[in-house]
Amino acid sequence: MVSRISELVLNCANPELLAEFWCGVLGYVELDREDGAIEIGPPNAGFGGLQPTIILSPSSNPRTGRLPLHIDVNPVDRDQDAELERLLALGARPADVGQTGDEQWHVLADPEGNEFCLLRRRLDP
Repeated sequence: MVSRISELVLNCANPELLAEFWCGVLGYVELDREDGAIEIGPPNAGFGGLQPTIILSPSSNPRTGRLPLHIDVNPVDRDQDAELERLLALGARPADVGQTGDEQWHVLADPEGNEFCLLRRRLDP
């Protein structure tokens, strides 16, 4: 028997802001709200589906330093450059974590500064 990831929990100052951002990035929808937390996930799948949901949990504890875990995303219906433009328009911003400039990915930050990477390889939707 094995386990699989069912949800990722991200503590944040503004769950509304991050829910809107990550729904736009991933094509997710709001699934549930409880005690200030917002759960988002794939439409028509929800909790327990093949893709994990994300719970944006309110926290007043400020984050210090880089997260020990980050999210990687891949474009599905456009090339990396076009997806980069789309993510920047949604509110992402470039982030410097010490990259050399020769990487095949872009390091970005969400509206609260959580780093994530946009990879080059296109995936099937």
